[in-house]
Amino acid sequence: MMLFVPGWFVRVDIDCRTNQKGKEMQSVRRMCRITAATMMLGTLAAGAIAAGPLEDRIEAGESIRLGFAAAPPWAYQGDDGSPKGFVNGITIDVLKNMGYTDIEPVLNDWSGLIPSLRAGRVDIVTGGMYILKARCENMDFSEPIGAFGDAFVVPAGNPENIETYQDLIDKDLKMVAPSGYNTLGDAKAAGVPERNIMEVPGPTEALAALRAGRVAASATNVLEAKHGADSFDGFEMSDPTKFVGREKQVVGVGFHPDDDEFREKFNEALKEYLGSEQMMETVTPDDYIAAYLPTGQTTEEACKAD
Repeated sequence: MMLFVPGWFVRVDIDCRTNQKGKEMQSVRRMCRITAATMMLGTLAAGAIAAGPLEDRIEAGESIRLGFAAAPPWAYQGDDGSPKGFVNGITIDVLKNMGYTDIEPVLNDWSGLIPSLRAGRVDIVTGGMYILKARCENMDFSEPIGAFGDAFVVPAGNPENIETYQDLIDKDLKMVAPSGYNTLGDAKAAGVPERNIMEVPGPTEALAALRAGRVAASATNVLEAKHGADSFDGFEMSDPTKFVGREKQVVGVGFHPDDDEFREKFNEALKEYLGSEQMMETVTPDDYIAAYLPTGQTTEEACKAD
């Protein structure tokens, strides 16, 4: 017997043919109808769990999958495979305060984070994304977890004296940034020619391009710039107070648009957590300081800004 379900095609190995007559034949047919109906309901239920909201996955005993890229100190994978970085730390703390401890880290490329969320391969994005209008059209954000600016990573001594996008334009110099970073769009908007903008998969590749001399600067957020300058010989961070670009941008945790109810509960727990002793103990090892705490900015406002 072949069982058809909208969006599914299922073969059920039940022999519903019979040469019996009378009550015995009716009994066999009735059994087949009941079995087919049961299989259909089971298939639909399985589909609902797979495609449903996060709370349905949790109720079904599934783990909460955190999607992030290797972008320290925001988020990265520890030597033991555990989720590290202050965005992961904040998210895990808040989830724990909500009563959820079954967490699964899912390492991804930066450019694949939102597609993975929308495709149902991860449940929450903890990569450390600025809340931007274009991203808000594809993913929902928690309320801000911090506010940050941008800067350049440059060779030690900053030999080209690069502080702004205009410096790149005036000196016809090349820059690099990871795919999906706001600095790519900001550089183009500032007038940096596309031929002078290199796009790479992630921060590691950006620093490699800088070290190899293929570019004069890597444009990134101030935290990654500081991390790169502090972690590797031969680099330094440009002066963030001289950087000309967007104003301090807020960062949030990403959720699927179908998970509004869960996101609202997360925001309630986040409100109690922000700036707490628990939070600062978690985030301080990854260079997050009290000066980065949001100061009244909202996700709604950030999503409307250009």
